[in-house]
Amino acid sequence: MSDSLPPEDALAAAESEAAPASTARPPEDARTSARNLEAFPANPPARKATLGEVCEINPRLPKDHGLQDDSEVAFVPMAAVSEINADIAQRLTRPFAEVRRGYTPFAEGDVLFAKISPCMENGKVALARDLAGGRGFGSTEFHVLRAREAVLPEWIYYFLRQKRFRNAARRSFTGTAGQQRVPAAHMAGAAIPVPELAHQRRVVEMLGCSDGMVRLQRRSRALTELVAPALLADLFGDPASNPMGWPVVKLGELLDGIDSGKSPRCHDRPKTENEWGVLRLSALKNALYDESDHKTLPETERPDTRNEVRAGDLLISRKNTMELVGTPAYVWETRGRILLPDLIFRLRLRPDAGVHPLYLWAMLRAPAVRRGLQLLASGTAASMPNISKERLRTLRVMVPSADLQETFAQRVAGLHVVAQQQDAALSRAKAIFEALLARAYES
Repeated sequence: MSDSLPPEDALAAAESEAAPASTARPPEDARTSARNLEAFPANPPARKATLGEVCEINPRLPKDHGLQDDSEVAFVPMAAVSEINADIAQRLTRPFAEVRRGYTPFAEGDVLFAKISPCMENGKVALARDLAGGRGFGSTEFHVLRAREAVLPEWIYYFLRQKRFRNAARRSFTGTAGQQRVPAAHMAGAAIPVPELAHQRRVVEMLGCSDGMVRLQRRSRALTELVAPALLADLFGDPASNPMGWPVVKLGELLDGIDSGKSPRCHDRPKTENEWGVLRLSALKNALYDESDHKTLPETERPDTRNEVRAGDLLISRKNTMELVGTPAYVWETRGRILLPDLIFRLRLRPDAGVHPLYLWAMLRAPAVRRGLQLLASGTAASMPNISKERLRTLRVMVPSADLQETFAQRVAGLHVVAQQQDAALSRAKAIFEALLARAYES
């Protein structure tokens, strides 16, 4: 159940190969994008302006704000803004007295744009809606944009979500590494098309519908990921209490070995087809394997093929934050030439262990087992927690009957097929949204 982009739709590819070149049909996602772009309102001639001309940048709290010390106001720290959905994901409030100093003020309808790296590059931007008391206060690392009469707040919001805007903003960074920020002067000077309000309304309505489809697909995918943990608890019981009395053994008794790779200095880019890659630690995310998250092995480094990732591998991170250390992932498929780093282990099960790798993957995700893994981690306050091979072997796990494990594995494999279809649908929805977004602000 990978987060990476799925392969092309097989039926569309077959159609393209089978038809003559002059009549071949484009893939389904391309046809869908074309239909959406045809329905998109044509861009009329629009005057060019700067954000500073059509927005108030970082407006101050007015003196006649009408707030009392005990007035409840919205509170938006940086962590409350989702870089995935570009919205305020956590709805928090604070008394005005607690936030009147040291925080950035904003109001209903303002747009929040993260100015600091890496939050800016990751896409942290949000439209302030449904604020408690109509006003909010947030991180000082936000730029606040308040639309004037010529533009809708949504027109500014979607403009800032463009990748090309963020790329340009990144080139304007000031400050040292780790503390780089987009200056307010860059925001004020950025050029933006300003069509008539009626056209803006039509465009943002269509963008909102397309964005909503992406969110629905993403939500559907997230719900699918909840099924396997629920199925594990239903078939085998909670590992914390083991209500069905399954045998419990040390993980080391089930293993032929634990492999680990190397992490040489690599090129910070994806590999080409004939190059070798080395996984990043972040390739294991949400208990899923994301092969696209890798670096490229230099030509001067000889790949150790013993450490190549293979389909069917069960991986686990040995070092990370306390929340993420011990994250497992099952490798459903691989395109090859990808190597293990030194921060990720591969668990090699004994053929006679009586444990299915998909069962063990799900068991290592269970909250009780996750807590056990965290307790095995060691490290100083200045370093990330680390689980040694010796300690990992002492982890105690339930071993249910083989036939019940096989039933579980078959159901999880079925869920993987559903997840692949959802990944493909999500990728199509995101491609359509990005195409519409680019079209909206064309000159």
